Amino acid sequence: MSIEAKFLHLQAIHNLLAPYRYLYSIDLEATCDEVGVHESPRSLVVVPDQMETIEIGLVVIDLESLEIIDEFQRFVRPQINPRLTDFCKQLTSIQQSNVDGALTYQEVGEELRTFAALYPNAAWASWGDYDARQLDRDAGLARCPSLLEGLPHFNARKWHKGLYDDQPISLKETVESLGLVWEGTYHRGIDDARNVASIIKEMLG
Repeated sequence: MSIEAKFLHLQAIHNLLAPYRYLYSIDLEATCDEVGVHESPRSLVVVPDQMETIEIGLVVIDLESLEIIDEFQRFVRPQINPRLTDFCKQLTSIQQSNVDGALTYQEVGEELRTFAALYPNAAWASWGDYDARQLDRDAGLARCPSLLEGLPHFNARKWHKGLYDDQPISLKETVESLGLVWEGTYHRGIDDARNVASIIKEMLG
């Protein structure tokens, strides 16, 4: 990629973000299941259409200073499949006790709206479009507004694809390809949100 093309793409990202003071870097973890290679064939306990958020991690980036200024993390108690699968627990490191004592999606939504009121004029970004689709799925299942109703969403993975020639497969590989230090546990909402924030800061800086 030429320096000029990279500059133009970066300018386009800055133009998209110009109306906003804050950018929320967000990552969700959800109920899930997968049949292991050594398992006998079986039906999935959690089918894709019934995946429910079990953790939201949110990091607030001040777009004027490009500093991380606050965080929000909550576990969420699933309603359709309240028992986490072994696959889900191994993938996310989230345990049954974390969600058993957690608030519902609607209740977490109320807490998040109170938190977001501290940082108005915001948009949000995630690594890919999965998180936006999952929030819509949650809202449909819970029959309530999405946790981020009304806030514009940006795909940080597309930004990265436009700025860099290499295409790391995973979030962790992307962090490392940029020479950044990976923080925390992979596939944990708050840790992934922090790492997405570090990528965004690197791209915008």
